Amino acid sequence: QVQLKESGPGLVRPSQTLSLTCTVSGGSITTNYDVWTWVRQPPGKGLEWMGGIDYNGVTYYSPSLKSRSSFSRNTSKNQFTLQLTSVTPEDTAVYYCAREGFTYYSSSDSYYSEGLDYWGKGTLVTVSS
Repeated sequence: QVQLKESGPGLVRPSQTLSLTCTVSGGSITTNYDVWTWVRQPPGKGLEWMGGIDYNGVTYYSPSLKSRSSFSRNTSKNQFTLQLTSVTPEDTAVYYCAREGFTYYSSSDSYYSEGLDYWGKGTLVTVSS
């Protein structure tokens, strides 16, 4: 059973950088065809996909956040991280890490997303002075 857990500060000052780490257990972030993603949910709003990093270390970004976000990983610790720069109070949200599982079909040489099948419990990050 894959388990994910977010960690990082719960309070960030405006204009600073938000940094979160997701620790994965029960599975490796370097195997299969998975993408390790970040999703956030501001208070009273819906889920927003932020992007992620795949099993090969290739990164994917939401166009709306690309200029401020970056993703990385520490394979020896089986962790992946999010950094969001120049935060404002509008970045206040519950931040989730999740796995998007992919299945490869050799018959068609294609990859199919299984959706976000494993999630962390989420961590609230408040941006405030």
